[in-house]
Amino acid sequence: MASTACFVIVSKNDIPIYEAEVGSAPKREDQAYQHQFILHAALDVVQDLAWATNTISIHTRFMLLHDSRSEDGIKSFFQEVHELYIKIFLNPLYLPGSRITSSHFDTKVRALARKYL
Repeated sequence: MASTACFVIVSKNDIPIYEAEVGSAPKREDQAYQHQFILHAALDVVQDLAWATNTISIHTRFMLLHDSRSEDGIKSFFQEVHELYIKIFLNPLYLPGSRITSSHFDTKVRALARKYL
């Protein structure tokens, strides 16, 4: 079955620092815009929830729009992508909050998406 997913890492200033359309479903341009719209709306909900629960110190958010039903796969995907992000973050040449342009990071994220989603 063809699946679709859109993964975004958002900085504390609400700027997307990494975006990837992943999945085996054919990609359409209008669908990519729809995914961005849904993720931005979800970001508003996450921020409202953070304010309501007094969790103000959210710095980086990992957001995934998917049609998968595998909760264990999604959890594993997030854990491994978080490890990759930490490696990027600890790189002395990376400026926190700037776009992640590493082709190695992109390749690894897409491979993890194929593996878990």
